[in-house]
Amino acid sequence: MPEAPQSPDGSDPRPEKPLPESLARLRGEGSGKSLGAAGKYAGLGLQFVVSLLLFLYAGQWLDRRVGTAPLFLYVGVFTGAGAAFYSMYRMLMADQRREEAARAREKAAARETERDSRKTP
Repeated sequence: MPEAPQSPDGSDPRPEKPLPESLARLRGEGSGKSLGAAGKYAGLGLQFVVSLLLFLYAGQWLDRRVGTAPLFLYVGVFTGAGAAFYSMYRMLMADQRREEAARAREKAAARETERDSRKTP
């Protein structure tokens, strides 16, 4: 494979093409985020499974102690799923609020810059 031409200072003289917005977001360019968001959302899946299993086993244990066949098992599964969904919902809504606030700040900064550029001849 041919090597890329280099300038005398060792840098690549080719102009850097901007990435499509979706790729730039994945690489963390522009927004200051990287694949950390993907890890957080993967963690939500793990949290869901752990919560469900924890409540399932608690329901089984309670059923064995009290002698009520699958009653507390079902209660545990639905309670665990409900708690996990609620936790997911809260985290996603908080992320959405943060993103909307960041967008609003960016728009305000752009308006401020535009207003300043109109003032200066």
